[in-house]
Amino acid sequence: MIEFLHQFLLTIDASVRLATPLIFCAMAGLFAERSGVIDISLEGKLLGAAFAAAAVSSLTGSVYVGLLAAMFVSVLMALIHGFACITHRGNQIVSGLAVNILASGVTVTVAIALFRQGGQTPLLGPGERFGPITLPFAESLSVVPVLGPFYADLISGHNLLIYLLIPLLPFLGWLLYRTRFGLRLRATGEVPAAVDAAGVSVAWVRYRALIIAGILCGLAGAYLSTAHGAGFVREMSAGKGYIALAAMIFGKWRPWPAMGACMLFGFFEAASARLQGVEIPLIGPAPVDIILLLPYILTVILLAGFFGRAIPPKAIGEPYIKER
Repeated sequence: MIEFLHQFLLTIDASVRLATPLIFCAMAGLFAERSGVIDISLEGKLLGAAFAAAAVSSLTGSVYVGLLAAMFVSVLMALIHGFACITHRGNQIVSGLAVNILASGVTVTVAIALFRQGGQTPLLGPGERFGPITLPFAESLSVVPVLGPFYADLISGHNLLIYLLIPLLPFLGWLLYRTRFGLRLRATGEVPAAVDAAGVSVAWVRYRALIIAGILCGLAGAYLSTAHGAGFVREMSAGKGYIALAAMIFGKWRPWPAMGACMLFGFFEAASARLQGVEIPLIGPAPVDIILLLPYILTVILLAGFFGRAIPPKAIGEPYIKER
């Protein structure tokens, strides 16, 4: 029983680590899409931010400078997306896909030019990445039954970005549902004409939503390459931006349900790693390959609407043309 509890806590711990970039990205997409802008470009911003964080951390020796670079690059890509689909009223899906393609090509090209290592950055040293933080009394409490392993294995030992996510989620919920800005943002995604009639610029609200999305994707990318990993490798986002988009839709454009969907994806990925080589009664060796595919299969199922219809904001994907 104790061993089972220990393994269960380790699996949940791994789920949190794997779900963290998805949660950051899902919150980014939530802000963008609640303002009326389809944000397919989550994948590209995630990849660009991951490269910027690792590259700048390696060149400067400071992970915090790398984090700022990741947010800057991600916001810049968000503004490119906004310039195309808000200012010039372009197709938002095409613009988002263009950002993804741009990120895929530019990251590898710049990495080859800077580091000559086949499109990846050098391995990051201790000062160049976020290390685990051991909370007070974690080691001494680890021998206490139940409570000790819970505190030592699940609560303690995470990096700074995971601990940042804990207060950030309630703050984002408050910002979206309890502030004037959040009210205007949600109204812009539903009835932009009413927002315009109230004297508020629809374009400026949407740009601010994309800037927030860029910051959050920057945090997600920095986590991938400087916290969860120790450097950048080509295409390291591996579809996580699309999975985050599916989680956001599954959560019906609401913060806490979207976070729960991200945790579900993280759990599937963590479970697949834990089940390698494990014998399951009446089945035999665990079908790890199938479990690895579960997050992507679930993404398709969610996007197809098999778990109920998710109703998006009414004005999503529609460029707003101000009436004169």
